[in-house]
Amino acid sequence: MLALDTTLTFFAASVLLALSPGPDNVFVLLHSAVHGRRAGLLVVLGLCSGLLFHTAAVALGLAAVFAASATAFTALKLLGAGYLLWLAWGAWNAPVGISETATQPAMTPWQTYLRGVMMNITNPKVAIFFLAFLPQFANPATGNMALQIVLLGAVFMLAALLTFSAVAWFAAGFGQVFKRSLRAQRVLNRIASVVFVGLALRLATAQR
Repeated sequence: MLALDTTLTFFAASVLLALSPGPDNVFVLLHSAVHGRRAGLLVVLGLCSGLLFHTAAVALGLAAVFAASATAFTALKLLGAGYLLWLAWGAWNAPVGISETATQPAMTPWQTYLRGVMMNITNPKVAIFFLAFLPQFANPATGNMALQIVLLGAVFMLAALLTFSAVAWFAAGFGQVFKRSLRAQRVLNRIASVVFVGLALRLATAQR
């Protein structure tokens, strides 16, 4: 089991890491500002669900495959970059309008949630980050290492959920201002598209 001081230290570190600029929190900020608070929170749930995959990968040793195999790493990062480019295309061509129905894409809550899941699991840097970060707080002398990794992953997910939800909540309020102006909506969509392209290029050129 995890010691209380270890858990608290890890939680604090996880919050700081979630607050640092990166693809996930930028994605939450933009999606919430463009599509609203509900959509932003669904994306947050998707992103945090994707962390289950990375936690399991570390616990089972799968993340080591991506760290060791250039082919696996390249394949996954190109898949993630392609997904981001698809999001960029959708943002650039998104319709604008004063009404709520005009500004919202025709996506179900489930599709919005899956968008967050895909965003997270197609980023191999997250898997490698978990591989490097989580084991530092696990101690073989205190119990099963795989169980400790799972518990640490759960703590990280809680930290990410709280942090990203706060980002989504405030970004959605900011986005309401833009919804009152067709020009502002178009500018926000263009900014989102450019940012997605930048994130795609960053991911495509990432090194292990």
